[in-house]
Amino acid sequence: MKRWGWVTTATALALTLVVLAVLGAREPRPGESAEQLASPLPIAPRVSTSPGGPTPTVPPATAAPGWMRKLRPGEKPPQFVLFSFDGAASKAHWDRVMPLAKRVNAHVTGLLSGVYLIPDADAATYTGPGHRRGYSSIGFGGTREEVATRIAYLNDALAAGHEIGTHYNGHYCQGDEPNVGRWSTAEWDRELDQFFAILEKARTQGFRLDPATVRGGRTPCLEGDWGQAFPSMRGHGLVYDTSQVSLGVSWPSVKDGIWEFPMPEVRVPALGKRVVMMDFNLWYALNGAKEDPGPPGEYTQIVLDTYRSVYQSALNGNRAPMVIGNHFNDWAGGAFSQAVERFMEEVCVQEETICATYTEVIQWMQLQDPAVLEQLRRIPPARN
Repeated sequence: MKRWGWVTTATALALTLVVLAVLGAREPRPGESAEQLASPLPIAPRVSTSPGGPTPTVPPATAAPGWMRKLRPGEKPPQFVLFSFDGAASKAHWDRVMPLAKRVNAHVTGLLSGVYLIPDADAATYTGPGHRRGYSSIGFGGTREEVATRIAYLNDALAAGHEIGTHYNGHYCQGDEPNVGRWSTAEWDRELDQFFAILEKARTQGFRLDPATVRGGRTPCLEGDWGQAFPSMRGHGLVYDTSQVSLGVSWPSVKDGIWEFPMPEVRVPALGKRVVMMDFNLWYALNGAKEDPGPPGEYTQIVLDTYRSVYQSALNGNRAPMVIGNHFNDWAGGAFSQAVERFMEEVCVQEETICATYTEVIQWMQLQDPAVLEQLRRIPPARN
């Protein structure tokens, strides 16, 4: 199976639009079963924004761990692993991830869909750009009691040192028009204005997330016209994005004034083909995103072996941060959640390995000699 990146960009994007229009894709609502979810789909590598622009910064760490320091001459960087979860609204999954992360000294990033802070009864307070009032492709937050409970456990995640970024709001992918890949800067502005307005209202209800600490996110379905989206991100104080795709694990770089932490396209050893290392892409590659758990434990093992292979390639190669994109889901019998939790348990205790948030990696990069970072970025991406 040939990688889409081998054909021309125009052809790849055209193929993507066809597949997206046929299949559709979105994240699961909190507690939603896979039968209720349209099939996810593989995402083609995206056209990058222009390299360069001013390097965005974040405040330094207030209670810096021992690894948060400048590298000594000739010293290798830590092997960072970034666990990130789109939607970030499921209590059942936070209840598993938080004690596990505490046990292995890991921090994770939850990329929160703002609509999950809006009770169903208040749906009309949100209007997605180009969409009717009160409509979101992933629904809303449930009852007022459910939203209050969600605020409480997200506060627990913040208190434990985990990061909350944005997954924006209505989750309009290709086929749910106008989709985020077609939005103008003004439309991204409206979406982000509403995200922060939703956040401010939740803060009056006890949410302790400081808007200034929402520093980046991932776009729905990894879609976006980056030339339109990035100016809006910068204008709302965001400093990183983690939506674009790279062949292999590569170091973050500044593109149009935003740190880009790309999702790696990697080889799945059991399948002998390359897939974007996101749970729904892996699911699609395994069985066409059918709600079939497969032979007991097989899908979990395939994904876990893929993570292990990619980790070893990065550890023994360029030491670029390994971005793992997941959702809080129970697809294929929970295979992907089980794989990511098992991998977290085994990798975060490895020597020279740090399971960190995006902000923490940026704080670490700010301490380094720019020439050293540039040398690291010039090392070829780690490919398993």
